[in-house]
Formats: sequence, structure tokens, C-alpha cells
Amino acid sequence: MVKPTDVRFDADKFWVDLSDGRTLGIPLSWFPILAEATPDQRRRFYLSTRGLHWEELDEDISVEGLLAGRGDMTNRRRKVAAAE
Repeated sequence: MVKPTDVRFDADKFWVDLSDGRTLGIPLSWFPILAEATPDQRRRFYLSTRGLHWEELDEDISVEGLLAGRGDMTNRRRKVAAAE
């Protein structure tokens, strides 16, 4: 099973290092909650054997989903817009 080993961000993407040596670059636009989060909020994540988790943001992203090329599947973009 491939596991995440680290996460980092730049202006447009987040980068996930995997236990098999690969690094995934994922557009922040795929995950509106992370795109709207502050840099400090983005840094407060934890890794599990299955994915990435931001408890404060209520965001959970599976490695399986990232490898399949899936972004946010929960329609949260509408929820973020509705909360503004």
C-alpha cells in the first residue's frame, strides 16, 4: 500500500510525497477548502496510511483518490460559496 510521507504547498498546487518515491502535484483548485485555507491552516495536517487529513478544515483526501485523478467529490465548492 502506497502511503503519504509529506505534504507541501505552493501558490497553485499542493505536493504529496509518497512512500514509493513518487511526488504528486495537485491543483489547489481541485480542493476548494484547501484553496481558501490560510497557509497556517494548511500546515496543520496529519498523515494516515490512507491519506491526508485537516481536522480543523474537515478535509480528508485519500491517496487512492489522488492517484485516480479525483478532486473534491463532495460539492463543497457550493458549500464554501454559500457560507460567504
